[in-house]
Amino acid sequence: MNNKPRLIDWLARLGSAHVVCVGDVMLDRFVYGEVERISPEAPIPVLRIDREAVTVGGAGNVARNLSALGTETRLFGVVGDDPSGREAAEVLSCERAVGLSLIADSDRPTTVKTRFIAGGQQLLRTDEEQLTSLSDELLAQLATDVTASVADENCGALILSDYGKGVLTDAMIAAAMDAARAAGVPVVVDPKGIDFTRYRGAGVITPNRRELGAASRMPVDSDAEVAAAARHLIETCGLDAVIATRGANGMTVVSGTDEVHLPALAREVFDVSGAGDTVVATVAAGLAAGMGVVDAAQLANVAAGLVVAKVGTAVVRIDELADGLGGAPGLAAKILDTAGLQERIAQWRARGLSVGFTNGCFDIVHPGHISLIEQASAACDRLIVALNDDASVKRLKGEGRPVQPEGARARVIASLAGVDGVVLFADDTPLAMIEAVRPDVLVKGADYSVDEVVGGELVASYGGRVVLADLVDGFSTTDTISRIAG
Repeated sequence: MNNKPRLIDWLARLGSAHVVCVGDVMLDRFVYGEVERISPEAPIPVLRIDREAVTVGGAGNVARNLSALGTETRLFGVVGDDPSGREAAEVLSCERAVGLSLIADSDRPTTVKTRFIAGGQQLLRTDEEQLTSLSDELLAQLATDVTASVADENCGALILSDYGKGVLTDAMIAAAMDAARAAGVPVVVDPKGIDFTRYRGAGVITPNRRELGAASRMPVDSDAEVAAAARHLIETCGLDAVIATRGANGMTVVSGTDEVHLPALAREVFDVSGAGDTVVATVAAGLAAGMGVVDAAQLANVAAGLVVAKVGTAVVRIDELADGLGGAPGLAAKILDTAGLQERIAQWRARGLSVGFTNGCFDIVHPGHISLIEQASAACDRLIVALNDDASVKRLKGEGRPVQPEGARARVIASLAGVDGVVLFADDTPLAMIEAVRPDVLVKGADYSVDEVVGGELVASYGGRVVLADLVDGFSTTDTISRIAG
């Protein structure tokens, strides 16, 4: 891609865009464990469960991806009036850029998909759902709310996230499309089924290769065949553009006279679940910000290459996208807030990687600090370094400290090869951060004893270990500052 600088320039504008998303919201559970034996009762693996994680799928995951890009989103959907529905709403309420308009239906439970995973591989998926039709009254209320939101002057794009669970009926689609047409708002559709005429008038539709072949009833193996099938859908279904996702073969964009084949950019593929949500979210955010279809698709192609390297229903954050475009140095993606840190740790653990933790002020980095980090990195697969923020350094060290502000200290530590994540904390001790991370390995200098290490007792309580790193004599930040002052 030779237009990365132009795409980078668009990233800042995604935060000023507004998108309305309507579709099927589901709860995704992930059960992680280890398989060490085969059951004596049947030729099946026995999964020893270590932990569980929960997030949202379908339109909920589209909204999470939009939020990760900084794009303001209003999400419309239906969940059950049940614990799973409330759990889905709670997950989404943590997304700062997502406004929720979820209707709780007492007549139908929330759809729940549970995946059982060992060694980064799915062993089994179970689906809990009832596909009875939603009531006319509920759908009428939802349609009224959606059309009003699309008519709002701030709306820049409409997403229809169709997972075939009953929210996007023909009548709902027609009402939403009419509102978008009247407001001059582009519509992006993640389709379901083989009859794409129900999406007539959409600006962009994003089928995968299998869906494209089924809907067009045409071969879709080569670039030329995919492009021909896409043009057939544009002509017969009244669409403006088709963005066909093709897995390892990348992505094809067909619109008007444009026909662009984008190569797959993934360096490694761990999980493709939810990748389509990332594509539709990125395309819609781009269109809402004013991008053209081809540019928005290229941005989505980069995002897709990043998200498939993650495990589970994941999102791509704006800093990761910038890094993927070469717009930020690699170390920028290492500096995380607490939410980003926990997401990164969840990805590491889903791959079976151990997580280490160490902390300090790291005001002026010297060989003692380097040695500590080298020893900490050697004790784990991925290392988190927690830095005292400026206010806590001043409380601990006194006036005149820190010498370097927290942003500079974070970039210096992030630049070290053994460091995989940097996070700031405001307390005088890192205990709350250790509780949030729950590291497998806690590393501190050998000037402490094991029972003096903050968080050591907590780490030991769940089977983690405390490592005391050897010290390098003759180096101290305080002494260095004193010598400079002298």
